[in-house]
Amino acid sequence: MPSQDNRTSWTTQRITITAMLAALALIFSWIEAILPFQPGLPGVKLGLANFVIVTAMYRMNNRYAFGINMVRVVLAGFLFSGLSGLIYSLAGSLLSFLVMALTKRTGKFSVIGVSMAGGVAHNVGQLLIAMLVVSNLALGYYLPVLWFSGMAAGIAVGIGAAALIRHLPVRLFGSVG
Repeated sequence: MPSQDNRTSWTTQRITITAMLAALALIFSWIEAILPFQPGLPGVKLGLANFVIVTAMYRMNNRYAFGINMVRVVLAGFLFSGLSGLIYSLAGSLLSFLVMALTKRTGKFSVIGVSMAGGVAHNVGQLLIAMLVVSNLALGYYLPVLWFSGMAAGIAVGIGAAALIRHLPVRLFGSVG
């Protein structure tokens, strides 16, 4: 049976890693908010913060990754985009996370596939909220653009996350996973 000191040490390590990853995800959100990258298509961006979320899903577990994601979404919403941006981001993030968790659970998809599914789901979630807010189903015409951009961004993020996951020492995360 592990000693109380050992359990306290692992708990402290988990909290520290979770906080550091939430801060890193927030920094990635900030970088995206200040980058002048705009491909001319509303709602299209790389989703750099998802790099951290995907990595946390594979090196920690879904519970920690979800917590990191929610902290990042709420803080980034209030700091960078306001309430309406927070609502769109929250809808996209919740659907994205659910799809990634279910896709990962099947064991049939690589990190890149899981990330790609999350990128597409994020865009679909935001489009569904937009259709609800403006009460216009005609916005659905934009789905192919968001589908393709979500796939491209998800693949790019997934490639980076897969490389990071391969090189991160498992012992860094202790018994979190």
